[in-house]
Amino acid sequence: MKRVEKMKSRLLAQSKKEYPAGQRLLAILAAGVLFLVVFPIVLARASRSLDRILQWPRIQSARLAAILGGMMTVGGFLFALWSIIVQFRLGRGTPIPAMAAQTLIVQAPYAYTRNPMALGTIVMYLGVAVLLGSFSAVLMVMGASVLLLSYIRIVEEREMVARFGDAYRVYRRQTPFLLPRLMNNSAGGGGR
Repeated sequence: MKRVEKMKSRLLAQSKKEYPAGQRLLAILAAGVLFLVVFPIVLARASRSLDRILQWPRIQSARLAAILGGMMTVGGFLFALWSIIVQFRLGRGTPIPAMAAQTLIVQAPYAYTRNPMALGTIVMYLGVAVLLGSFSAVLMVMGASVLLLSYIRIVEEREMVARFGDAYRVYRRQTPFLLPRLMNNSAGGGGR
């Protein structure tokens, strides 16, 4: 148990360390290559193989898949990018847990959802899956999304409470976990 507590303390201390803008930018660019090049290639190859093994058909309407998938990919990418820029500028951090934001960000897009980067990334990868015309790619993205969101709930939210205390608890009550509210419900308080 002491080992776990020691690790928690070390990770918490690491997340409070502020890095220079140049280092943060290099980390974001390296992660960008992983998320924008490597992961889509892996998804395309894995889904092609899985579709062949399972003998699953491709999505039939290539034009519809291109339009819908393209809109989802671009829209999700832009939403995630917006959250990264805000995290970099206002929070003085990155999406990389070791270079976490130094301040609690409650401005847009974080005013709409506590996890705009996750939402944008999920929509982007679902768009890629639709562009690929692959049912197995859609299922893989959904499975990875469940794992990501579980990690955020179990690990990151606890870390946020430890780092920002009551300010984060209030923000958490007032701001949905993932899907933004369609109507302003500020008088009624939070929701998930």
